[in-house]
Amino acid sequence: MLFFSEQTPKASEKKVKKGKTSQVVDGLSTAGMTKDQVKLEEDIFGLREDLVRVCEEKTFFQQERDKIQKFCEISKRSLEKAKDELRNRQKEREDEQDCQRVEITEFKQKLKNVLSEQHNATAEMKMEGVATAMLVQNRNMEFYSSSPQKHQVELMDLASSYDRRIKGESTNLKLQNCGNTPPPVVWTETEEKYLKNLQSVLEAEGKQRQTEIKKLDEEMKTQMVTLEEEHGRAHREAEEYYSAVQRKLLEDQKLLKVNARLYEFRTASFTEQENRRLREAVQKAEHKLIQAQEQAEQSRKEKARMKVEKELRDQKVEHELLLQCCWERDKLLRTQTYTILELEHKKVSELKKTVQKREAQLYAVLSTANLDPTTAANATQKLQDILDSKDATIKALQRELSSTPILLNNGLKIYRRLIFVGGITKDKTESRSFAV
Repeated sequence: MLFFSEQTPKASEKKVKKGKTSQVVDGLSTAGMTKDQVKLEEDIFGLREDLVRVCEEKTFFQQERDKIQKFCEISKRSLEKAKDELRNRQKEREDEQDCQRVEITEFKQKLKNVLSEQHNATAEMKMEGVATAMLVQNRNMEFYSSSPQKHQVELMDLASSYDRRIKGESTNLKLQNCGNTPPPVVWTETEEKYLKNLQSVLEAEGKQRQTEIKKLDEEMKTQMVTLEEEHGRAHREAEEYYSAVQRKLLEDQKLLKVNARLYEFRTASFTEQENRRLREAVQKAEHKLIQAQEQAEQSRKEKARMKVEKELRDQKVEHELLLQCCWERDKLLRTQTYTILELEHKKVSELKKTVQKREAQLYAVLSTANLDPTTAANATQKLQDILDSKDATIKALQRELSSTPILLNNGLKIYRRLIFVGGITKDKTESRSFAV
């Protein structure tokens, strides 16, 4: 809202004051006027007042219109500026949102890549564990399946070698004792001893083989237990790592959501603060605009007043200079007229003297000369005409001399009236003229 300190002219100025009629209208008395003339004069006076009031209202409303137009232009410019700032802020906000969206998508893509890598790593670890378990199991199965056959083959080899050795020894004994044949009892005893020794050796080898098999079984069992423990430990570590990664991802997602909410809240609060600041800035600008308009109006009035005062001072100085010039001109005119009058007086006195001399000379000539009466009458007539013309010129000069003081008196009266109107006293003007 724009509040103007100035107000329209009062209602008392709009209406013509009614009451007793003035006894003087335009410097003339109403005593010698009729009622119609008095009423007509009053109507004319009222119309003049209405005309003055309408002119004042017109100028006042023109000033108000100019002020409103200026304020509208300034407010439009400030509004356009605020709209431009708001548009720039909106664009910056959209750019920030786009950047944040791009960062979020990049972070999500990185998170997906990390999750896929972790999933692949856990799958590879699981596959490696299963492969190692299957390998160990296959090795155990191969060992268990191949050990009895191996022992049987070894036993068969030992038995065959033992049989071959026995046969060889028997053949050797036969060849050595070919000459004397022992009795069959000796052969049976030696064979029984050999069989007993062979059986004892076979039993010892079987016991040793059983102890080795038990030892291998225990070693394989302990190895299986350790492998199972290692695989269980690795599986637990992988599960713990995967669960930790899952927890971290959940925490990161929660943190991202919290950050997004905080960012939205901050952006909303920032935009609200920015809008509030812009509104306050607009209000301050309007207030400053009003103050500036008031100051401009005051300065304009002050400049107009100073200009009027300066013009008045210049007019006063010019008036004083004009009065001084008039006074000097009148003084010069007086001196000139006095000198002219003196010269005219001198001329008149000289003319009178010359006329008297000529008259005396003419009278002397006429008295001495013996002329005809007609010629004498003509000469006297011509002389009388010349004297009349000279008298007429002398009278004209005397009239001119008598009229010059009247003109000087009229000029002095006019000058005194001008001095009275200009507000300058006679003493000041005389002192100025004497100083000059």
